[in-house]
Amino acid sequence: MTSALDKRVTAGIIIVGDEILKGQTKDTNSYFICKRLFALGVQVKKISVVADDLEEIANEVADFSKRFTHVITSGGVGPTHDDMTFEGVAKAFGLETVPNQELVDLIRNYFGSDNLDSAKMKMAQVPSTARLQYGINKTMGKKTKYPLVSVGNVYMFPGVPSLLENAFVMLEDMFKDPDITLHTQELYVNCNETNIASDIQQVASKFQQSVVIGSYPDFHNSYYKVKLSLESTSQEDLNSAFKELTKLMPSGTIVEYEKDPIGTAAEHVYDIVLSAQDDSFHLSVREAVQVVEKALDKYRLDEICLGFNGGKDCTALLHLFHAIVQRKYPDNTNKLKALYIRSRQPFPEVELFVSMACQRYNLELIRYEGRIKENLASLAKGHPNIKAVLMGTRKTDPYSVVWKFLRMLSLPYCSLYDQGYTSLGSMNNTHPNPSLQYFDQNGIIAYKPAYELVEDSRERDGRNV
Repeated sequence: MTSALDKRVTAGIIIVGDEILKGQTKDTNSYFICKRLFALGVQVKKISVVADDLEEIANEVADFSKRFTHVITSGGVGPTHDDMTFEGVAKAFGLETVPNQELVDLIRNYFGSDNLDSAKMKMAQVPSTARLQYGINKTMGKKTKYPLVSVGNVYMFPGVPSLLENAFVMLEDMFKDPDITLHTQELYVNCNETNIASDIQQVASKFQQSVVIGSYPDFHNSYYKVKLSLESTSQEDLNSAFKELTKLMPSGTIVEYEKDPIGTAAEHVYDIVLSAQDDSFHLSVREAVQVVEKALDKYRLDEICLGFNGGKDCTALLHLFHAIVQRKYPDNTNKLKALYIRSRQPFPEVELFVSMACQRYNLELIRYEGRIKENLASLAKGHPNIKAVLMGTRKTDPYSVVWKFLRMLSLPYCSLYDQGYTSLGSMNNTHPNPSLQYFDQNGIIAYKPAYELVEDSRERDGRNV
C-alpha cells in the first residue's frame, strides 16, 4: 500500500567546495535550502558535500538526478579555475559546455568583457542543453537580472549564501508540488526521550501510512527535553495522531513553548498588556510598557540605549523594549543600541549569552568595563547623541514576576540560571544559590534552576557581596 507521503516530491542537495570540507567555511546553504523546501512540502532525502573535483561532481550529480525529483547544487559556478560545477553537471549528462549567448551578453554588459577566454566569461560556459531560469522578485514583481542555470532536474545555485538565498526565494515555486499540502504539528515534552520512546513508537506504528513522527532530544534547552514533530498530508490523521500522542505523555510534561519568541514579541507582550487580568504580574508588565512607550514618544529610537549585561532583569527589559519597538516601528531594520558594562571577571556563559542576544535582537553593543556610574559618564561623553538609557536594574518588581515573564514567553536566558545561580555578578563573588541545593539520585550535590526559588528574599544568597 502506497501512502501520499511516499508520493512526495523529493530533493537531493549537493554542496560543492573544498573550503567546506577543510572547515574553512561554514555551510549555511544546506540548512537554508532544507528549511525552505520543507515549507514547500518537498522532502530532502540526502545532502552531500563534494570537493572541487570534476569526477566527484559528475558522479554525485548523475546519481542524485536518477534518485530524486530535484537536485540542487550550491557553489562552483564562479569564474575561477576551481569552479567546476557547470563542467561536472555537463559530464554527468554526457554533454559539452558551450558559450550561452544570453549569458555572454549579460556578462559583457555587466563586466564589459568581450574575450570568451576571460575568467569572467567562464560563467557563460554552461552545459549545451542548459535552461536559464529567471526568478521574480516577490516584493517588486520584477524579473531578476541574472538567471539560474539548470539542466534536466539539476539546478545550479551560487555558493555565496546571500546570493543563494536571494535567488532561491525568487525561484522556489519551481520546486513545490501543487498536488500536496503538508500539515505539521509540534509537541514539546519536558522529560527524557527514553521515558517516552515506547509511546512514540506506538503512535508511529498506528499511523505509519499517513503520519511521520520525528523525535528530537535537546540537551541544552531551558524549557523542554524532547521535540516531537508530526507531518502528514492529511489534517485529520495528523490531528488524531497528535491527540493520541498527547494523551500518552507523562502528566505535567507537555510544555507550551513558543519557538520564535523574538519574532512574535510584540504580539505576546501586548497580549499581556491588553489582558483583562489585574494581578500583580499583569500590572507590572503594563506599567513597564507605559514607561518605555513614554520614552519612545520623547526620544528618537537612535537616542535611546538599553543597559544589558546578560542578567535576567535586563533580559526581560531587552525583550520588552524589542517588543514595543517592533510594534511602534514595524519596518525598523536599524540596530538597537545596548550598553554592556562588563565585570572584571565575567562568566564565559554570560559573555556567550550577551553575544547571542546581540544576534537575536539585532543589537549594536557599546562595551565598557568597571563601575556603572563612571561608565555612564563615559557613554555620555563618547556618544553624545544618546539622550536616555533604560537600565535593567530591578527595584520594585518581585523576583517571581521577572521569571514568570521570561518563562511565559519562552525567552532565552543565560544558562547559569539553570545551574542554580539566581543573581549574576563576577566569577569571584557569585555561586549557585544554596537555597536551591539538593542531592541527586546518586547522592551528588546538584542545584535546581533559578526559577524554582520560592523565597524572593533569598535571591542574592549566592553572592559574596
